[in-house]
Amino acid sequence: MLTEQMRNILQQMPKAELHIHIEGSLEPELIFALAQRNGVSLAYASVDELRKAYDFTDLQSFLDIYYAGASVLLKEQDFYDMTAAYLARAQADNVRHAEIFFDPQTHTARGVPFETVINGIWRACQDSPVSATLIMCFLRHLPEDEALATLDEALPFRDKFIGVGLDSSERGHPPEKFCRVFERCRQLGLHLVAHAGEEGPPAYIETALDLLNVERIDHGVRCLEDADLTARLAREQVALTVCPLSNIKLRVFDKMDDHNLMRLLDAGLVVTINSDDPAYFGGYINENFFSTFDSLPLGVEHARTLARNSFSAAFLEGEAKRGYLNEVDRFFQQATATKD
Repeated sequence: MLTEQMRNILQQMPKAELHIHIEGSLEPELIFALAQRNGVSLAYASVDELRKAYDFTDLQSFLDIYYAGASVLLKEQDFYDMTAAYLARAQADNVRHAEIFFDPQTHTARGVPFETVINGIWRACQDSPVSATLIMCFLRHLPEDEALATLDEALPFRDKFIGVGLDSSERGHPPEKFCRVFERCRQLGLHLVAHAGEEGPPAYIETALDLLNVERIDHGVRCLEDADLTARLAREQVALTVCPLSNIKLRVFDKMDDHNLMRLLDAGLVVTINSDDPAYFGGYINENFFSTFDSLPLGVEHARTLARNSFSAAFLEGEAKRGYLNEVDRFFQQATATKD
């Protein structure tokens, strides 16, 4: 049961968000506004009708409507407006640092230039009081050659993104499909992350680590099905960017009471809480915290651990990272002193 005091702590504590797809923050109201601005015809008559369509049975049924929503993004200002809207929500949730995923192939396939996509998103990040960096994701349901071509398109803008990731449909698209492009990104000095162990098996987590050399695992909740893998993740302190509301919406777990987040923490894993695609999954980062703490026997020390994990797992320089971790520690010292 989430108490008012615990809710206030979760709301006010400093935190980082490490698993947010910027296209997944596109709210129905903004979809309709951009459709009107750009003369794009939608298959839904109203915002309410579009919201009712957010009834997913699995990852693929979500992706179908996700890509339809992205069709309204055509101009640099559209990408700016979408990103600025997310960052305003993040600031309200006391997110101090965000590492934002973007999917250029979703847009370049529609004829939108790469530079239009990244410049709009990046410009909004520069204008926000929230520290924000970009991670470019490759769509795993497409061939690796297309990912390599996307990387070539991205290199003139290398100063605008810090890493690469792997997202989209997990089933049938194992990480090893993308060995060449990830090795090239590693040689370029980019940070590496990959979605694994959400709908795909624990083996996908292993291959993401061993063959792609990723530094973080996005989702990763199915790791507990493999005791050796779980022990390895704990030993190597590989962070998992867990997205609780997304896991429920996409039927990874039937209800939040069934979520394994507490068991992941008990196993010594570096767990973080994130929102994934908040416009589609029912909540931004604080709603994910509220729902999780309301359903599982989590307390103040878990909140402190999760807040610290979010910054320790972030791709931040040493001094900046230490500053945020100190901010978390000061916050909880004050919060617990008030409690006493």
